[in-house]
Amino acid sequence: MKMSELSERSGVPVATVKFYIREGMLPRGEAISTTRAEYGDEHLARLRLIAALADVRGLPLSRVRDILELIDAPYDDPIATLGSAVGALPPYVESDRQDFPRAREAIEALGLTYDPDFTAVAQLDDALQALEAAGLDAAPSVLRRYSDAMLRIAADELAPMPGMPRPEAVSYAVLGTALYEPVMLALRRLAHHHLLVTAMDEGRLSEEKPASV
Repeated sequence: MKMSELSERSGVPVATVKFYIREGMLPRGEAISTTRAEYGDEHLARLRLIAALADVRGLPLSRVRDILELIDAPYDDPIATLGSAVGALPPYVESDRQDFPRAREAIEALGLTYDPDFTAVAQLDDALQALEAAGLDAAPSVLRRYSDAMLRIAADELAPMPGMPRPEAVSYAVLGTALYEPVMLALRRLAHHHLLVTAMDEGRLSEEKPASV
């Protein structure tokens, strides 16, 4: 297909397509002449992926580029690849700290693996600090509710990977991390809504405001 058709089918303006090509985010088409190139379904899929990350997920283009690079050229170490993918996702943590005491204590209490170089450790440390500042409970017994649920989800998510070719497995892990997290957040909020509505319908939760003290 011509670039104009690629633009029409993807919904991405021609100028933006050219920008993605210049930035190396989209491969160049097959040159047919000095002024014309042909594009295939792989270019359309790539544009839709960029749109999913940038428009739907709301990532800055610099972070989208990081994720695309991980898909195209993953590290030899799959843990490092996943760590870089996590680092491309919000919340963004800029820190030169070598240790994260809140996260370390929580992770050890939950029986998880503490690795200060893994970006999610710094993210957890900041999140626990926010809970502490707000006066909310961050005891291991509270965190275990989330940890146990996330372990089950993570195990189900990673189960298909051993049977995949390495490039496909890396793409699956990176994109799954990037694009399923908003689904989990939305489902958690929907669960809260459902349980509150159900409780009110069954009379277990009063709609009346509490009396003034």
